[in-house]
Amino acid sequence: MSTTTAPAANTVTPRQHAPAHRPSLLRLTAVELRKLVDTRAGRWLLITIGLIAAAIATIQLIYARDAEQTFVNFFTPSLLPIGVLLPVLGILSITSEWSQRTALTTYALVPRRERVVAAKLIAVALAALASVLASLAVAAAGTLLASVTGGAGTWQIDASLILNAAIFQVTGVLMGAAFGLLLLNPPLAIVGYLLLPTLWGVLGELVRPLRGPAGWLDTSRTMEPLFSGDAITGEQWGRMAVSLLVWMVVPLAAGLIRTLRREVS
Repeated sequence: MSTTTAPAANTVTPRQHAPAHRPSLLRLTAVELRKLVDTRAGRWLLITIGLIAAAIATIQLIYARDAEQTFVNFFTPSLLPIGVLLPVLGILSITSEWSQRTALTTYALVPRRERVVAAKLIAVALAALASVLASLAVAAAGTLLASVTGGAGTWQIDASLILNAAIFQVTGVLMGAAFGLLLLNPPLAIVGYLLLPTLWGVLGELVRPLRGPAGWLDTSRTMEPLFSGDAITGEQWGRMAVSLLVWMVVPLAAGLIRTLRREVS
C-alpha cells in the first residue's frame, strides 16, 4: 500500500509573477518625444527653430513693403532655415543612444530594436509637423500685427501649400534620421547629411553627363516644386519620389539593418 505524504505546513509556494507586457508603440513614441526635449542639444534646437520663425516674421514686419506683409509671406520664408535644422534633430534622436551610451539600457528594456527605431522616427516626424504649426502660428501673429500697423494683412493661403510644407519638413527630418541610423555617429552623420547631397548637386551642375541624373537625384531640385505655387505634375512627383528613395529610404533600410546587428556595449 502506498502512502501520500502531505506537504509540510511551512512549505513556501513560489510567488506567481504576472507576465510582463511590452510597452506599446504609443508609449515608446511618448518616451522618444520626451527625450527630444530632455537633452540639451535637442532642447536648444527646438528653441532655435521657434526663434528663427519669430525672427523672420519680425524682419518682414520691419523691412518688407506693406503689400508684401501677407500670411503666405510670413509663413514660407521660415520653412527653409527650419528645414535645415530639423534633420539635425533627427540625427541626434537616433545617434544619442550610441553617443551617450544609453543604448544598452534602451535595448535591454525593449529588445526588439525595430520598435525603438519606429518610435524615434514617429517622434521626429511629429516634431516636424509641430514646426509647421509653429510657423503657421508665427505667421498668424505677424499677419495680425501687419493689419494693425498698416500692412496688407492678407490671410489668404492655399491649403496645398501647408500640405507641401508638411511634406518638406517631414521628409527632411526623416532624411536626417536615415543618415543617423546609417552612420550611428553624430558628427559623421551631420557632415554626411549636409555634404553628400550638396556635393551631388554641385557635380550635377559642373559635370555635363551628370546633369540628367541630377534632375532626378538632387533633392534641392526635386523638392523645389513644393513651393513654386503651381500644381505639381506627375513627372515632378516621380522625380521627388526617386530622390527620396535614394537619400531617405535606402539609408533608412541599410541603417535599420546595421542597428539591428550592431553589438551594444
